[in-house]
Amino acid sequence: MAIPTTSYRDQHVFIDKSDPEVFRALARTAQAAGAAATRAGLPAGLVELVNIRVSQINGCAYCLRVHTRTALEAGETAQRLGLLPAWRETEVFTPAERAALALAEATTNLQDSARGSAAAAARADLTDEQISAVLWVAISINAFNRVSIMSGHPVKEA
Repeated sequence: MAIPTTSYRDQHVFIDKSDPEVFRALARTAQAAGAAATRAGLPAGLVELVNIRVSQINGCAYCLRVHTRTALEAGETAQRLGLLPAWRETEVFTPAERAALALAEATTNLQDSARGSAAAAARADLTDEQISAVLWVAISINAFNRVSIMSGHPVKEA
């Protein structure tokens, strides 16, 4: 039996390259979400935790590579990043980080019945502006995850 010999490039359409204007608009949305997070007083590390957690749920290797590096540069530790998938089972995340992670997961898992309760619970640790910023960051990274996954962006050894 012959093994198909299609190249990696034959299997994917790099939609960010095919429609750069649309991709630039998405990038502007992500920049605006980041600016909203800054204005709301959210630390860069918390924003990166949201980006990484959403990317973990979606299985986006490319975004995980990018945001893990950015999180480490922002002062995150390898231990906290390693524990991120099990954040509910640890005490290493602050109440604000826990609230943001719950919002990020609810935004990513839309069928999750916890959406309303995540937003209500977040009010104990985050302002409305911070909740809005976290939701926009989560929405933005979800979109980038889909661009990277559907494009098949390669992830190679650094």
